[in-house]
Amino acid sequence: MTRKAGYVSLASMSHADASDTAAAPLSRHLVQRFASIVGEANCISDPAQLVTYECDALPHLRARPGIVVLPKDRDEVVQVVRLAYEAGLAVVPRGSGTGLSGGATPSAGCLLLGLSRMRRILEVDLDNAWMRVEPGVINLDITKRLAPHGYYYAPDPSSAQVCSIGGNVAENSGGAHCLKYGFTTHHVLGLELVLADGSVVELGGPVLDTPGYDLRGAVVGSEGTLGVVTMVTVRICRAPETTRTLLATFKSTADAGNAVSLIIAGGILPAAIEMMDQLAIDAVRSIMGVHLPEVTALLLMDVDGTLAEVEHTAAKASERCRAAGALEVRQPANAAERDAMWRGRKSAFTAMGRLCPNYIVQDGVIPRSQIARVLTEIARLSEHYAVRVANVFHAGDGNLHPLVLYNASIPDEARRAEACSGEIVRLCLSAGGSITGEHGVGKDKAAYMGEMFSETDLETMNLLRCAFDPERRFNPGKVFPTPRLCGDQPGHYKPHAAELDGRIGRG
Repeated sequence: MTRKAGYVSLASMSHADASDTAAAPLSRHLVQRFASIVGEANCISDPAQLVTYECDALPHLRARPGIVVLPKDRDEVVQVVRLAYEAGLAVVPRGSGTGLSGGATPSAGCLLLGLSRMRRILEVDLDNAWMRVEPGVINLDITKRLAPHGYYYAPDPSSAQVCSIGGNVAENSGGAHCLKYGFTTHHVLGLELVLADGSVVELGGPVLDTPGYDLRGAVVGSEGTLGVVTMVTVRICRAPETTRTLLATFKSTADAGNAVSLIIAGGILPAAIEMMDQLAIDAVRSIMGVHLPEVTALLLMDVDGTLAEVEHTAAKASERCRAAGALEVRQPANAAERDAMWRGRKSAFTAMGRLCPNYIVQDGVIPRSQIARVLTEIARLSEHYAVRVANVFHAGDGNLHPLVLYNASIPDEARRAEACSGEIVRLCLSAGGSITGEHGVGKDKAAYMGEMFSETDLETMNLLRCAFDPERRFNPGKVFPTPRLCGDQPGHYKPHAAELDGRIGRG
């Protein structure tokens, strides 16, 4: 942990119980002070304009922030956070707002810190394969910048065209190609973090390994609860010599799931293996205008590397698909057809939104060997709760994305959809999996953390959080299922002011 000279030390932060005193409502004078830092155009307090920031990509989780502040660089972030600390405001960091767990949902009355203006690519080092960027840089823009030099950035969420690197770091985002190349955490070498009192620390760096605790790793996936990321050093990769795409079709999702198990068990490692079921296929084909075969299930695979490696891996993967009962295994005729196939997969969520007015998306993880059984059980839950469920997911690493469709205007349908969604999360846990693979816990899945982790596990996580943010000013109400206070003994909890209204009083 390298501290920038001149900033306040972590040890100087108060460990007082911040819930004891209620902070005063946001005043016009305080709004003006924030505006003096970032400019009036980048300081939003009008109630009508604040509506835009009430939620991320989960519209059913909403709260009104007290103010939205949009800094342009690290120095303005420091000043804003220091003022928020002085004023007793909770701070909720926000990137592009594409999160699917309610991680950027504000606490009522909080300061929402929007980082979308911080979009500079600060440094590129091709010789040592790294790049330094601000948190608002769009994921796909890194690859666009690197493509002429034969490099790219591997993590590729479906929202890569719009999601930001800071948000990817907060949620430890994955993507279709995380099977071979890993998640965001495997591609973040270092980062700069602003703590609750405005002090700044550097964690990790462009070297492959640094001594001491892996605090960089602790911040990646911490969902904005430890501080504000203001700079990220990412690992960049050489573009593969060639990539081959395979499309395999099946008469059932069980057969497709078995094919995935056979491929991985055979020591074959494609760059990506994606699965879609019939409802998802039909929606993409009819609504998005993407040509996909009329089948019950399909696998979309990418195999990349050297030409010899690709030929060998593609042949073996095709062989395993046929052994699992594939109806057809084919390659796209050209690059345009390949792009259309992947556009269909990455537009599946959009297609669902047009097929049904509302849906709940989950991202539980299960062992690959359990895919066939779990999909069968999801179909049973769909029938039991009388709601449709479309499945489109990263099959290679068992990261499910069941979309529970419902119409909120139909009485009781929203309740049934929520109940079905919850049972799917528990199904993933019972299969030996996790409540989330890449979307994060946020506010949406916090209630399930106690079903996945023991009381001691959660207390240990809380100790780490409090080491960074003793008064829990950053992103309160997220990740943990029960409000926990720094210094509490295990099992003794009480509500935290930030959990209740987004404001933290100081004694």
